[in-house]
Formats: sequence, C-alpha cells, structure tokens
Amino acid sequence: MTTISTNALLFLATMVPSVAAFVPASLINQRQSQSTLAMMDPALAMDTFASANNMMTTMDHSTAMATSSNVLSFADQGQNLAGIFFQASLLPYLLFLYFLSFKANRISDLGNFGFQFVLLFVVSTIPSGIISKAVYGISLANVDWLHGGAETLLTAANILIVLGFKEAMTTPKADIEPMGKYRNIALGAFAVFAVFCALGPNIGFEAHSAFLFGAGDLPTTWTASLPWVTHPEPENALSIPTWMIHFSSVFEYLFAMSLVWKYSETTGNEKWKGLTWGMLPLHASGICACTYHWFYNDPSLQFLVTSQAGLTLLGNITCMIAAFRIARSNGWTLSDLNPFPKSNTSPSGLVSEGISAMPLELSEATETNAVLAAKLVALTVLTSYAVKYGSLGLDLPFEPNSFVAGAMIVGFPAITAYQYANLSKESEEDSIFDFMKGDGENKPSLSMDDIKKYGVAGTVAYVLTELAFWIVAFPVASTALYQSTGHWPDVVNDNTDRTAVLAFIFAGANIARALVPLRFGAALALAPWVDENIINRGGDSAEATGDSSNP
Repeated sequence: MTTISTNALLFLATMVPSVAAFVPASLINQRQSQSTLAMMDPALAMDTFASANNMMTTMDHSTAMATSSNVLSFADQGQNLAGIFFQASLLPYLLFLYFLSFKANRISDLGNFGFQFVLLFVVSTIPSGIISKAVYGISLANVDWLHGGAETLLTAANILIVLGFKEAMTTPKADIEPMGKYRNIALGAFAVFAVFCALGPNIGFEAHSAFLFGAGDLPTTWTASLPWVTHPEPENALSIPTWMIHFSSVFEYLFAMSLVWKYSETTGNEKWKGLTWGMLPLHASGICACTYHWFYNDPSLQFLVTSQAGLTLLGNITCMIAAFRIARSNGWTLSDLNPFPKSNTSPSGLVSEGISAMPLELSEATETNAVLAAKLVALTVLTSYAVKYGSLGLDLPFEPNSFVAGAMIVGFPAITAYQYANLSKESEEDSIFDFMKGDGENKPSLSMDDIKKYGVAGTVAYVLTELAFWIVAFPVASTALYQSTGHWPDVVNDNTDRTAVLAFIFAGANIARALVPLRFGAALALAPWVDENIINRGGDSAEATGDSSNP
C-alpha cells in the first residue's frame, strides 16, 4: 500500500476543503427548514445557454495568465482596454513557460508544473464568468462561491511552486518524491470545480452563497455588537474563506518570489534573480484585486480592473524576458526551436547537456513544511479577520477614493521592490541600481547627458521608459474622465471621448514634469540590460569565439 508523505497530506489538507466549498450556507439553511429545492426553469436554462454562447465571443480575455495576481473574470467590468490587456497577456506567458522549461535551467518538475497549472486556473475563469453574468447578472467578483472556488485553484498553483522550489533547494534529487500525488490532487480539484460550475445553479447555489459554508464568518448580531463597527456589511462582501484564499495566494506568491531569488545560489546562476523582479508586476496585479475587494468591488473604481489587466500583461512580459535570460545563460539557442533531436556533437547541445547534469548547491532547510504551513495559516487567518471586520469601522471602504486606491496598489508592491533593491545593492554582482551610487557631492545628478553616455542602449532604454509612462497615462486619463463625467470613455467609437482623453493626457503631461528625474533614473537602470540583451545580445558568444581563437 502506498504511503502518503507529509508534504502530500499538507497539500491535500489545503485542497480538500474546496470540494465542500461548493455547498453554500444557504443550501444548508434550506435543508434545515425542509424546503424543497427548485430546479432551474427550462426557459431560463435555454436563455442561459444562449447568453453563454453570446458571451463566449466577448470573454476571450479570461484566457489570459493569472498568478498571484488573483486574476478572475473581471473583464465583464473592465471594458475594452482590460479585455485587450488580458488577451495579449496569454502569449507572453506561454513563451515564459517554454523558456522556463529548458532542461539546462534545472527547475524542479513540481515547481515547473505549478507555473503550468496556472493555465488551468485561467481556464476555470471562463465558465465562472459566464455563470456569474448569465445566471446571476453580476460580476464574478460578487459571486462568492464561484469567486472563492476559482481562486482556490490559484492557491494550489502557488503551493506547488513553493513546494517545488523549496524541495529542490534542500533535498537531493534522488530523495525528492514523485510529483504524481500533488498533480493528481490539483487536477482533481480542477475537476471538482468544473463539476460544480455545471451543477451549482441547479442545486440551490445563489449569487451571494458563501464559499466554504462561510466557515469562520461571524453572525450578523455579533458583528453589529463589535465596538468599532459603524457600517453594516454589504451583501457582496467577501466571506472569511474567500478572503483567506486571497491572502494565502498573496503570501504564497511573495514566498515563491523569495525562493526564486535564493535559487540563484542553488544553481549558481544570478539570472534567477531577474525572475523575481519579473514576478513583481504580477504581485502588484494581485494587490489590485484585493484593493478592489476591500472597496466592495465598487464600480467607480474600474481603473483597478484595468490596472490589474495591464499589470498582468506587463508581468507576463517581464517573466518571459527573465526566463529567456535564464535559458540563454544556460545554453539555449535558436536551434533549440527545432523539435528534432540535435546531433551528438552539436556544441550548443553539449553545453546545455553539461549544465543540466550539474548538481545543485543544496542548503539546509530552516523549517519543516508543517511549520511553514502553520505560519501561513496563522498569518492568513489574522489578516482575513482584520480586513473583513476591521474595515467595518472605517468610512473609506464605503466612500471609494481613487487616490487612496492608487496609493494602495503602488505602495505595497513598492515595499517589496525596496527590499529586493537593497538585496541587489548588497550583492557582489553589479546591480541595476549602480547608477545611484556615489558619496557626498560626487553623487551623480540625473540628466539626459547621463543617458547619452550609454549610447544607443541609453536611447533605447529611455524610449522604452517613456513608452511605459504614457501607456500608464491612458488608464489614468480614462479614470479622470470617468470621475468628471460619470461614464467610461469610448475611444474607439466616440470622437468626443477620444478628444477628451487626449486632452487629459496632455494636461497631465505638465504635472508629469515633476517625475522627470524618476523617469531618467528608470531609463538609466534599464540601460545596462538593454545593452546586454538587445543591442549586444550576440556579444557574449562573439567574445567567446574571439577568446578561443587566441593562443
């Protein structure tokens, strides 16, 4: 009889509740009152089926990548721009998976599968979005049982990534247990979710039925008696289990980022640190989702949806670039696109085979998986209760403020970025922040002359930085127009809205002059990478060839 390891039991304990999660609290109440469950009216079923067919053409964006990013089917709220961002984000993620899977990268099978499992989470958002709109007439963010159920799959992906990297860094390869158990549990959870998506509306699931029975939710009378509570909780408020799933995803993703950073020591390849930087926009995307929920999914904060989609696209691109750099440093060449086996004497093949056979530099585990899981659960529970019930004593969540929401989605990721920036400065390797070094009066001032010192690479970096700046300016201008007129601009069909958005953008350009030093700094930070990976991307191989020809 096959024994199940502690790791598998921990993963199973995380995933099994998702099966029970699809039976809402409202269904239990119905059974207690011995009321008869009504099946869906046939006419409604036909209408739902027709609506689903129509919606399939407008929800393709749901197939875009999701990470810690907590991306659900918010595109029914995000209008055209968010939909475009989500659609465009799929291809970069697929390329990211391709480069990440290069054999010489020596990524663990379980960690690699975790990144791949994100795609099944994305697939789950398609029926979820259809049901939420066609059956309940509201967005997925407001249907708690679907929302929490889909998010559970993302949590599963993050757990797989964390376990995979942690074991690869601390356990000899021969002692790592096969990933079949984890894979079967994760795929089983996906199958359960698919079944309940199909059956849920017919067996009594309502729009605001609580995920996981609403386990842990305080009774309404208890909530009202809390001394700090000044507002009743809206009916679309997330349940405690759904908040826990969200925060666990955020914390797990942060831990995954730290493990990827440390994996550079395990492999002896500093390029892995670049993947941590590449994951940062996806972390920010998850913060956008949590911020949106904290404001009870208020429609006036639609820019959070657009920002979430834009950060997902940006994060997929940066992860793709980072994975490409890792693969390239490990011997990947264009010839690897050829699906046929290489020659046994192929130089590039010999290089990648040699690197893939190199052992990893293992480190001693500082804590067991059980201790790590206990810490995660404790932090998740405390944060979920503090956010869900603490916010009832504040006016801000009930009076949405775009500036506060913007500060939240910038501030939290900025703290994470600051921590890794300090780690980069402490590293012996050259840092992307080296342009900031200097003492006293010798500290460099940022100007266009500094950018010109990098030649073509500096110019390209400046153009890319400015392009990113103006891409961000569009959703900001759209939000400003919404706040002024009460409707989102239709820049495709309405000339008036198009002109108004452009006017907002150019008016904001004068205010943006204050950010010029920051933009110069970003361009200078990017210039070395542009020089290495765009301008002189063949320089290493050419230099190596030249060196080998010298006596």
